[in-house]
Amino acid sequence: MTTPSAPFTPEQPAPAKKGTALLKKVGGVVVAVAVALAVKFGLPYLTGDAPVHAKAGECVTVTGPDDDPKVDTTDCGSGKADLFKVVKVIDDTFDVNKCGDQLSALAQQLESDKFVLCLEAIPAK
Repeated sequence: MTTPSAPFTPEQPAPAKKGTALLKKVGGVVVAVAVALAVKFGLPYLTGDAPVHAKAGECVTVTGPDDDPKVDTTDCGSGKADLFKVVKVIDDTFDVNKCGDQLSALAQQLESDKFVLCLEAIPAK
């Protein structure tokens, strides 16, 4: 005679602790908020993609295409290609004609500030 075997019952997983579930939810929200803030306020600055609001007397390099130039401040004696000295900065405008015919001009926007950099080319060494 064979003995009847007990019906198969799968093991039930242990119930999750309430504290860990709450911690995961709060952690997820904190990460989402941190990512949103980094993208809105900090990411362009960390990656170097933020426009440069150079001051008169500083030197900048201008690279990239004409429709999306990248401006970086640099040492005036660096001898780099595409090196310019900022002669003046005109705030609250995108009018590049305000720099006159003798200077190059580059309109920029940094957050809500708009300005034009009036530039004088410095020959590469």
